[in-house]
Amino acid sequence: MIELGGQTNTAPQAGEHISEGSDQTFMQDVVEASQKVPVIVDFWATWCGPCKQLGPALEAAVQKQNGKVKLVKIDVDQNQQVAGQLRVQSIPTVYAFFQGQPVDGFQGALPPSQIDEFVQKLAEMGGGAEGGEEEDGLAQAVEAAEQMLSEGAASDAAETFAAILQEDDKNAAAYGGLVRAYLALGQVNEAEAVLNGAPADLHGSPEIEAAAAAIQLARQAENAGPVADLRAKVEANPDDHQARYDLATALQASGETEAAVAELLELFRRDREWNDQAAKTQLFTIFDSLKPTDPIVLNGRRKLSSMIFA
Repeated sequence: MIELGGQTNTAPQAGEHISEGSDQTFMQDVVEASQKVPVIVDFWATWCGPCKQLGPALEAAVQKQNGKVKLVKIDVDQNQQVAGQLRVQSIPTVYAFFQGQPVDGFQGALPPSQIDEFVQKLAEMGGGAEGGEEEDGLAQAVEAAEQMLSEGAASDAAETFAAILQEDDKNAAAYGGLVRAYLALGQVNEAEAVLNGAPADLHGSPEIEAAAAAIQLARQAENAGPVADLRAKVEANPDDHQARYDLATALQASGETEAAVAELLELFRRDREWNDQAAKTQLFTIFDSLKPTDPIVLNGRRKLSSMIFA
């Protein structure tokens, strides 16, 4: 459950690089804006003590970058939808978005020196560091490989991702892409080997976490039962929670992710505490395996949040 809390009641420093956001403007202010420069999202509330320490330091660090990074401040008391979708469980929580995806973040107040390092790293990610042309080339290669994967050319995508890692062995996007390519080829063991071979300092990155979640779902799929049989069991007894959970697993295994999410949401609605909140845990595993902006993720998190806060 989200602990609602936040920052001082003082308005953000004036300037085009710092603004107040909301559930309604999140896509425009954060996701779309991060296509050009990294965007930091500061989740806060007026009564949160640590937020009063973090806010001014974060604003000052962003102002130093002169537009290389932007800051959007969201009061979670007034905007619970986005906070729920991003699984904000305590505040202050800070997320950084770049090119439409979360790329970094932290919880709690940090000393100014660490905040400066955090913001500086994001500024460099957005093009402030030397060697930008080479990085742009690798980013284009990753995009091309992702396109191959989306078009069903998993083998070609795997080769491209592997080649990228030869050039940059710390490219989290390439590791995540290679894992998904192997999974698309049905090679779960190979995908797991790639994940285990990723550098330790990449663990915790969105791409690696998504890859780990995808492998977990693939392992579950190996033991999934027939969809038709499980659906018949659920229809015969809607309160058979294990059958509904197994049906969701089977649907996910067959590529029907949206239907799997719907069954898990229904299970959560019927008994959110069943099997140590298994439905909620499985929902988060599916959400983590997809891009944060995927409609299945956005709709699923919104529905889950509405149940939690009902």
